[in-house]
Amino acid sequence: MDDPVVFAVLAVLVIVAVTSFAPRVGVAAPLLLVLIGMGVSLLPFVPAIEVEPELILAVVLPPLLYSSATNMPTMDFRRDLRTISAFSVVLVVVSAVVVGFVLDGLVPGMGLATGIAVGAVVSPTDAVATSIVRKAGVSPRIVTVLEGESLLNDASALVLLRSAIVATAGTVSLWGVAGDFVYAVVVAVLVGYVVGRLHVWARGHLSQTTSNVALSFVVPFVAFLPAEHLGASGLVAAVTAGLVTGSAAPRALRARDRVTEHAVWRTIELLLEGAVFLVMGLEVFALVEDVEHAHGSVWTALGLGAVTATLVVALRSVFVAWSVWELSRRADRTPQVRDWLTHAQARLDAGEAVSPPAAGRRGRAGRKPAQGPEARRRVRRRIADIDYLTAERFGPREGVVLVWAGMRGVVTLAAAQSLPSDTPQRSLLVLVAFVVAAGTLLVQGATLPWVVRRLDLTGREEDDGEALAALHGELRRAAVERLDDPRLRQPDGTPYPPSAIEQVRERVIALDTAAEEDAELAARDRATDLRLQVLVLQAQRAELLHLRDLGTYPSAALGRALAELDAVQIGLELRS
Repeated sequence: MDDPVVFAVLAVLVIVAVTSFAPRVGVAAPLLLVLIGMGVSLLPFVPAIEVEPELILAVVLPPLLYSSATNMPTMDFRRDLRTISAFSVVLVVVSAVVVGFVLDGLVPGMGLATGIAVGAVVSPTDAVATSIVRKAGVSPRIVTVLEGESLLNDASALVLLRSAIVATAGTVSLWGVAGDFVYAVVVAVLVGYVVGRLHVWARGHLSQTTSNVALSFVVPFVAFLPAEHLGASGLVAAVTAGLVTGSAAPRALRARDRVTEHAVWRTIELLLEGAVFLVMGLEVFALVEDVEHAHGSVWTALGLGAVTATLVVALRSVFVAWSVWELSRRADRTPQVRDWLTHAQARLDAGEAVSPPAAGRRGRAGRKPAQGPEARRRVRRRIADIDYLTAERFGPREGVVLVWAGMRGVVTLAAAQSLPSDTPQRSLLVLVAFVVAAGTLLVQGATLPWVVRRLDLTGREEDDGEALAALHGELRRAAVERLDDPRLRQPDGTPYPPSAIEQVRERVIALDTAAEEDAELAARDRATDLRLQVLVLQAQRAELLHLRDLGTYPSAALGRALAELDAVQIGLELRS
């Protein structure tokens, strides 16, 4: 175990084995990895393992948060930004202060500032831990809120932690903490936005797929490092760069670059996520040994950890209940707003101007009535937002999931280990943080799928078929309009031949007809049809490889034909 290469090889083998085995037993892979790590750490021949917190905070988390941000639907993130912000800032601050007062009263000689520092450590939910939520089958809106919260609450927690540590040595004002937080977030967002835009622009000019994807590996760190140097939140900068990339990439990057990048980053996520949970378990022995050496018993840490975990879950329950009530109260007003927007859309389509509703005119004196394509776009987007929030409305059942899915993870442990060495009873506090992180992860993570099933919140994606059919119609309309556009020209400025336009038109209609026929098939018939097509492709691939072995065709032609078969099979798998 002393050889890092051997350790890395064994870790990869364990991660791959566990992630492949976990679905068969119905247990989330992160939970198994934590348990395996804990078991291995207690073996007598395994030395105590302690990972530098900077390795987690500055090396592992930026790419993980960046990758999660690139896959987050920016449209849904925007729709729930107010809720996500409340969870990321207000809930973290309230939890940190309350936990600080409780620990200050329970642990002699700790001090309120140190208690708040520990509260800041255990307050943020973990972005890596929310991978369990994604696999539980809950509604996309719940996943978006939880992931958005876990991506952004690190900034408020780490700023609060930094201020609390400063307060242990002197004084710090409330306005100073608020100013630090605003500065950390604003600068980080600016840095992340610039890095994200430059990244997409640069990759749009790279023609080689391997170089294109390789450039994405450094983006999280290019955003993280300057933000940290400026005293801002490097993690928020990495998240912002990921959001910008995820939004702009489909328009700026080629399809094969995005497909390749997705596969590569999924592999990186698998290894990094597995590694952080495995390491989290492996650190148990070193933490226990340290506490026993300093205090003689770990029971105090276990008790304090249980109290702290219960407290943060209780505080989260109250906050989520208030948030769900507030969202429901706002949703009750949306029917009237939607009626006005529908009327406004009809007037805008007819070429008329539209003024803001009477309730929204305060402070808008002098604003001219809206008109034109931009006004139509805004109204249409607002209607879509209302329809989405109405269809995915939060109620008591969704609130229970939001509470129970608020797990802590490796960020809590890494932040706890960043406490100064002269912190009173530091080893005890670090183990308390571990108990909170591991306890919430194991207890809530292990029972979350059961909770989701009991609340009957699974299978919320079955209405996608109707939306997909409507989307196909929109895409077909756009294709036909482009083919009918008299301004359509070849690169040299000459018109396209009518025969070529007609061939493409027939191909578009044929593809759309095939999609409609596929949607009309029963699930069993569709599966049978797709299996049959895959069998045909396998026969073609076998014959192609047989011809390759014979050498009767050029290798370039064989490679091209194999790539075409692979592309067709990928399309079939996507349709399935």
